Amino acid sequence: MRIERQTHATEELVEAFRRLMPQLSSSNPAPTHAELAEILASPAVTLLVARADEGEIVGSLTLAMFRIPTGRRAWIEDVVVDDAHRGKGIGEALTREALAVAKAAGAITVELTSRPAREAANRLYQRIGFEKRETNVYRYKL
Repeated sequence: MRIERQTHATEELVEAFRRLMPQLSSSNPAPTHAELAEILASPAVTLLVARADEGEIVGSLTLAMFRIPTGRRAWIEDVVVDDAHRGKGIGEALTREALAVAKAAGAITVELTSRPAREAANRLYQRIGFEKRETNVYRYKL
């Protein structure tokens, strides 16, 4: 298994997201080729993919980084590993690579959220060193 930074929207990437997105979210469709190209064109986004030894994309993680007055912020989003490849350290490898990318970019913290029902993911994040914060998370639907 290897972790790569994805730089171009390819048909392989589109197909990987068609397969992975239903495992991440039942309410959001997979991104189109144009949407992936837009994501990859953003200087604020790093898209990491995990490839099995055979070369197939079996996981992904999105790292968003941006500057605000209090410093460079980094946020991990949309972590997904194919069901058939879970339990092999892929989520951990993706997360550790994202932490290294964020540190190299000057971020001093990395944030993420994870639904309580994602028990294995929550255990992973805590094992890596993420600390649960006392905060209120709000959402405004547009």
